[in-house]
Amino acid sequence: MVQLKVTEQQGIMEKLGILTDAAKYDVACTSSGVDRRGDGKGMGNTIAAGICHSFSADGRCISLLKILFTNECIYDCKYCINRKSNDVPRASFTPEEVCTLTMEFYKRNYIEGLFLSSGILYHPDFTMELIYQTIYKLRNECRFQGYVHVKAIPGADPLLIQKTGYLADRMSVNLELPTAEGLSRLAPNKHRKNILAPMRQIQNGIKVNKNEIVLYKSAPRFVAAGQSTQMIVGATPENDYQLISVAESLYQKFELKRVFYSAFVHVNEDKELPALPGGPPLLREHRLYQADWLLRFYGFAANELLSEDRPNFNILLDPKADWALRHLELFPVEVNRADYRMLLRIPGIGVKSAQRIVRARKNGPLHFEDLKKIGVVLKRALYFITCGGRMMYNTKVEENYITRNLLNVKEKLPFDKEGVTYKQLSLFDDMGFSMPPSPSDGMKTLSGQL
Repeated sequence: MVQLKVTEQQGIMEKLGILTDAAKYDVACTSSGVDRRGDGKGMGNTIAAGICHSFSADGRCISLLKILFTNECIYDCKYCINRKSNDVPRASFTPEEVCTLTMEFYKRNYIEGLFLSSGILYHPDFTMELIYQTIYKLRNECRFQGYVHVKAIPGADPLLIQKTGYLADRMSVNLELPTAEGLSRLAPNKHRKNILAPMRQIQNGIKVNKNEIVLYKSAPRFVAAGQSTQMIVGATPENDYQLISVAESLYQKFELKRVFYSAFVHVNEDKELPALPGGPPLLREHRLYQADWLLRFYGFAANELLSEDRPNFNILLDPKADWALRHLELFPVEVNRADYRMLLRIPGIGVKSAQRIVRARKNGPLHFEDLKKIGVVLKRALYFITCGGRMMYNTKVEENYITRNLLNVKEKLPFDKEGVTYKQLSLFDDMGFSMPPSPSDGMKTLSGQL
């Protein structure tokens, strides 16, 4: 068993302050993807409602403890605040301390799960062994049955990754940067082959485990909620088309559940890093997430949304509306006859509302008032649909006209573009928000209405 050598005395709360702050650039806003109730012998459970800054069906925002095991690191990635050449406060938990924090925070209803990542301490194998010891203690000694998301360390022994996978609900391996060239320039200690190898191992392990469960229902689950990855946006010069093409390839070749996009934050001074005078490219990150949703749930391909001739998203319009405006020859669409795939491509119609339309029109023709009740956002959809052969208003199907009207709707962005800041919420800070998200807001987040 690996023993962590303590070089100086630090209190657990001091470590918590350092290592929660060090983890804020790891994106983990994800639903759990697994439904597992407690068996009455341990503490906690995992339900598919969601984990970490996500919304459950009743509108609750639920969170997880997001920490690094250590911010010590042998690597010197130019974009990382925890790189070895930076003079920052350093700390390392012990497996017992992570277990104590998780259990005590859970008992106080602060969290419903754990997200555990880490810098590379001494060696990938050494670090992965510590993560495994931690999750093993949490599951078997503390009897914690809640959601656990851990990072697989590239370059670590595959056996350690396999053993950890049987204890975690989700695992992720950060791609870091979209191209091997960018990785070589900004993270010279990391190699694309070492990153993709554990991705493939986890993918194959999930497939094998599904067959085991078919044969033996009591077989332990391996990474039941699947795997994800993260790409930094804006640190290297790749365009949006390259980014979503990489994401599409990852979904197809590695069967990832999620690709996360993290707007580059300028935390280090280095000639290889962009200056970003306007701050982190958060609006670009937002458009990439919208496009990613279209890839996963709406049947779009990357080369439909962008191309080499048109490599970046429209800042003013969401990708779906932008696509529709460039393909007005397909519109307006008669909602009483269009197939499900085409319904999904209409701005203002999401997955849930498209499913409801298909079901409802079996009972008779739909009218605009019916669509509103179903959940269609008519202020966006009215330019692209007909009911019974008629448009809602006398509307011109013309790009400039529709664009002006869509811009008047003033799409609600997830942040104020002016004076935007980059800060991770603490467990005890509501940031002064006086209005919590409503249940309807939570449901819209879950259903992916665009």
